[in-house]
Formats: sequence, structure tokens, C-alpha cells
Amino acid sequence: MNQVRLFITASQQQCSEALDLLSDRFGDDGYPVSTMEIDESNDVWEASLYAPAEEQAGLMQDMRQCLESALPDVAIETEHLPDIDWVARSLEGLRPVRAGRFLVHGSHDRDQVRAGDLAIEIDAGRAFGTGHHGTTEGCLEMIGALAKRRRFHNVLDLGTGSGVLAIGIAKLMPASILATDIDPVAIEVATQNARKNGCGSTINWATAAGFHHGLFARHGPFDLIVANILARPLMRMAPALSRNLAADGQVILSGILSEQRRKVLAAYNNQGLFHRRTLWCDGWVTLHLGR
Repeated sequence: MNQVRLFITASQQQCSEALDLLSDRFGDDGYPVSTMEIDESNDVWEASLYAPAEEQAGLMQDMRQCLESALPDVAIETEHLPDIDWVARSLEGLRPVRAGRFLVHGSHDRDQVRAGDLAIEIDAGRAFGTGHHGTTEGCLEMIGALAKRRRFHNVLDLGTGSGVLAIGIAKLMPASILATDIDPVAIEVATQNARKNGCGSTINWATAAGFHHGLFARHGPFDLIVANILARPLMRMAPALSRNLAADGQVILSGILSEQRRKVLAAYNNQGLFHRRTLWCDGWVTLHLGR
């Protein structure tokens, strides 16, 4: 499928503000957004939105309206991307990733698994999450650290992607696990990955947007909620997440850029959930919060 990148060029501060606006507007619909430094000496950055090429015209107008209040005169440019399996390409040459006791690896690196490793085998696929991103690595490390101090019985993996975190939890603890995602393709891929990792019968999978589904009430409240999404959706979900959390529940949040950390913490502080620990990795943060 042909892809297009819609992007603006501006200062770091302006692109950071644009990233927040674009994440807020397009994040829930599954359109990736990003910022990238172009010229350090002259403070030149780009903020980008990625989408199927056939949606370019409509998204161009939506993006212009989204940025109009903050950047009324900024020009939106386009770049047509070659038809490449970017997930497969991104994994070429990547080594297995260690995060605490976890080892995330492709099928070609099975020989790297050592005695005592909690191995999660994930190959390139159609859903987000291969374990090589700093947010996934941070979540796995935080999950392992929390499991050393407490036994969890009812866990939610919100925005599961390819299922890496749910699979890791299933390998680590004998808990009831619900894993959800807004994308039905992600749930299909995650289910296949779970079977491949021997966890097919221990995780409940469901397609659901946010907490707008009756299954959360049926399965909750949860004593551990893990959500690796994006900062803006996480902030909007704070009240609903708190309502679905057990009285002594713990929360792990990621998909958060380091400069967004304080805003996310403030949103959860308002719900009576407070900072316990932060992990920093490649410009991203993973947060542990509790009541």
C-alpha cells in the first residue's frame, strides 16, 4: 500500500506543539505521527503525519485545520513513500533486545536464548510492536520489576499492538490477562504471536477503543493496567482508567516523549494516581503510578 508523509518544517518548540495537536487529533485513528531534527545549528525540525496515499487530500485539509490555531501560516508539504514493508525493513539486522529477564527476538535468533530467559519470539508483521522500541522495552522492564515485589491476579494490556507485553506478562505470572486494541488486525496478529509463544489459551483478546466496551466492566477492576499508546490518548483516558483500576492497583504507562512526561503525570495525579518511578529510553519514558 502506497504511503504519504504530510509534514511541516518549523522550530523544535513549534514542532513539539504540532506533535501534541496531531497526536490528539489523529492518534486514536491509528495514523502515526513523529518529529525529527533536520538542522541542529539552525533549530530546524519536521513534524510528520503518515497515511495511505489515497487519503492525502482529506487528511491535508484535516491537518491544516488541526494546526491552524497554533501555526496558521505554516506550509504542509508531502512526500510519497515507496511501497516497502517498513516493519520488515526496520527489523533487518536488529539484534535481540533484553529487558530484565525478557529477551525479545525474531525466529532467526532463537539460538540467542539463554537458560533463565523469558523469551518472546516476534517476527515482522502487520501490527505495531516488535520489542525494539524504547517504549516496549521500558514496559517489559517495569513489568518485571513490579512482579518481583507483588503478585498480580487481573491484568489489562490496553493497546496491545502485536501482543508483546501481554505475552511477557503471561510468561512471567499466572494472572488473568485481557489484551485489547482498537485495530482488529492487531488483535489477529497478537493472537497468532501468543500461540507461537505458547500463551494462546492464557490471554483474552478483544477489539475495543479505549474503555468503551462492556468487557472492561466484566473483567475489571484490574490490579495492573499497562498502556503503551500515546501521551494525548493516555491523558484523555485517565478518568476511565482510574475507574477500572482496583483500589490498590498499579499502572504502567508509555508511548510518552520525555517532554510530555509532566503533562501525563498531572492528568493522573488529578485521578489520585501518583508517580512511583520513571524509566528513560531513547527520548521516551515509561511511568509507574499507583494510588
